[in-house]
Amino acid sequence: QVPLVESGGGLVQTGDPLRLSCTASGRAFRRYNMGWFRQAPGKEREFVAKISWTGGSTSYSDSLKGRFTISRDNGKNMVYLQMDSVQPEDTGVYYCVGDAQIPIETMTPTVGSWGQGTQVIVSS
Repeated sequence: QVPLVESGGGLVQTGDPLRLSCTASGRAFRRYNMGWFRQAPGKEREFVAKISWTGGSTSYSDSLKGRFTISRDNGKNMVYLQMDSVQPEDTGVYYCVGDAQIPIETMTPTVGSWGQGTQVIVSS
């Protein structure tokens, strides 16, 4: 597994942009497909976005309506989630995840690498 640490969460206003970052440790990161999940208060954890280990392929949850962009910098061991025009329903804890083999969108907390999460609160 690859240690992951998220940062960049906080309190933002509706319509603001926000960028989350995920710092990975170790060279194995460069072969890991990466992604983001989120968990809203009282709801189950849900898939948000994923990116292939090369960065050449990305995929998103249909519910995001094109507002989020995932990217990575393998030279810096970083993954990012750019959130544009955040909405109150984007409130939740955002988790960075990664694995070399497991399809990212199918990951559960008991498999692969997971960060501790970063809290995002969107005020209306």
